Amino acid sequence: MTQQQAGRLWVVATPIGNLDDLSLRAQETLKRVALIAAEDTRHSAPLLARYGISTRLVALHEHNERDEAQRLVGRLAEGEEIALISDAGTPLISDPGFRLVRAARAAGIAVSPVPGACAAIAALSIAGLPSDRFVFEGFLPAKSGARRERLAELAAETRTLVFYESSHRVRECVADMVLAFGATRAAVLARELTKLFETVIDGDLATLAERITADANQERGEFVLLVGGRPDDEDARLAEGRRVFALLREELPPARAAKLAAAITGAARKALYKGD
Repeated sequence: MTQQQAGRLWVVATPIGNLDDLSLRAQETLKRVALIAAEDTRHSAPLLARYGISTRLVALHEHNERDEAQRLVGRLAEGEEIALISDAGTPLISDPGFRLVRAARAAGIAVSPVPGACAAIAALSIAGLPSDRFVFEGFLPAKSGARRERLAELAAETRTLVFYESSHRVRECVADMVLAFGATRAAVLARELTKLFETVIDGDLATLAERITADANQERGEFVLLVGGRPDDEDARLAEGRRVFALLREELPPARAAKLAAAITGAARKALYKGD
């Protein structure tokens, strides 16, 4: 009697908005597997119906994943193929699935990706910010104190920062970023990517804060917020030095303002102010 061959867990990316972005390979995989583990079966049902996929759905979310993962691994061990999907985009990227993937791999079961959309990567690809090195932070803490503390820890990061944010916190989040990173830090707000009301705002954090405050529509939908890393070149120091000098100059004599601005920013004092 031959030993039962284990099945395979497929980690399948789904669209982040436009339903036409479900790849042919993803469609074929979702039709072929014995079971689809979905973050929210009600959310995923319309997508599957659109493509005539009748595979049975089971829920796998943050509240049941620990227990459900073991049950699914048992089915995989018996030779079944199972697909894992999230509500949108690539599973595990700020979505459930980590425990299932880890349990499957620990049991010696093959885990394979079916790549596709990911909101963070889609936003990064159009942001116009340095993308050779970046940091994905996902969702910041919901409470303002913890959020500001985390942003303070990231203020010196020189790589591009990528965040997810919810509609009811995006205004406060950008305001906290202005405090942590400075109003002139380059930033991009990508809203409702691939959907009807897709909007991409670029400029600096002050610009983003102003646009969100002025237009209530910019607080609706799903967001990817990208912030440029801390500039560390001489031109950036000089630009920041001149900004600080201009502020101090309103209250102090030019020489004193230049001295303080140079001390604060590291810019050359002579480049900020030249006496008569």
